[in-house]
Amino acid sequence: MLPRTIDGVRAALPPERWGEFERAVGEAPAEELFGVVGHWAIETRPELRARDEEIFARLDAGDFSGFTAAEDLDP
Repeated sequence: MLPRTIDGVRAALPPERWGEFERAVGEAPAEELFGVVGHWAIETRPELRARDEEIFARLDAGDFSGFTAAEDLDP
């Protein structure tokens, strides 16, 4: 499970990343804050980040197997 609060994300990060996190959150426009905190929540779970990188690499290579195009989904 990902941390669900700003304090939770901070606590889950290694101390050497706290300053970077604080700057990112402090400088984020209000309309982007949710996305910024979400990004950092994922940073607390390196295995999720690695999985996402593998998926993006497959897509970049043109391998779309196992994916459904948005227009093929029921509304």
